[in-house]
Amino acid sequence: MAGHRIFGMSFASIYPLYVEKVERKGRSREDVDQVVTWLTGYDDAGLREAVADERTLEEFFARAPGLNPNASLITGLICGYRVEEIEDPLMQKIRYMDKLVDEVARGKKMTSILRGSTPAAV
Repeated sequence: MAGHRIFGMSFASIYPLYVEKVERKGRSREDVDQVVTWLTGYDDAGLREAVADERTLEEFFARAPGLNPNASLITGLICGYRVEEIEDPLMQKIRYMDKLVDEVARGKKMTSILRGSTPAAV
């Protein structure tokens, strides 16, 4: 999947879609922020900066403080692919993020979404 066009999409163009998706299901922007920061290591200010400077998804993950060590516990189907079997590391990170947001929208408990981590305020 090298050079896939999603890599060049801005995080700022995808983030509001995540928020809209979860808000339609009765969840909040804070829930999206919590799962994205859990996955990437960004803090709230870093997340806002990523939206403001329109960095691509490739840049978003390249600048991320660090992928959560429990990210490999994220499994299941997203967009017809098993996230644990995606070979391209960047595509896998993007799909991890998609999967987490889907779980928020489906109403899963935050401790389950964060793979047993204690939910922390963002």
